[in-house]
Amino acid sequence: MRRFGKAPLAGQVYRRRPGAYAILRLGDSVLLTHQREPEPEFQLPGGGIDPGETAIGALHREVFEETGWRIAKPRKIGIYKRYAYMPEYDLWAEKICHVYVAQPVRRLGDPTEPGHSAHMVDVRQAASLVGSDGDAAFLSMVIP
Repeated sequence: MRRFGKAPLAGQVYRRRPGAYAILRLGDSVLLTHQREPEPEFQLPGGGIDPGETAIGALHREVFEETGWRIAKPRKIGIYKRYAYMPEYDLWAEKICHVYVAQPVRRLGDPTEPGHSAHMVDVRQAASLVGSDGDAAFLSMVIP
């Protein structure tokens, strides 16, 4: 599995944290989420897969929480990992990121996840806006 971002710190214990993330294209735009904290950044919508939850179930839930949109036809296109400290959980995580392409179907309202906002951005700018090298690499694969 390909790794993006910083190498794991020697001696640091990491907890494996699987997550599901979506590339959501609508015409010449891509739907991204902007997270205010802990560091302001644009991201692919998505997040952690909770115990007992399927990746697809988590994908639908997380996209809705972070963007207010419903999605359809998710198709897995790959997986990568990255190592990160997650201050909101006080957790050193080995994030296993399952990446999907899906169709944004309908905006039902504002994001319900505190500190998140939804943004339609030009497809040509999306890869340069996201804070994760892994997100950028998958956006570049899907949107040449």
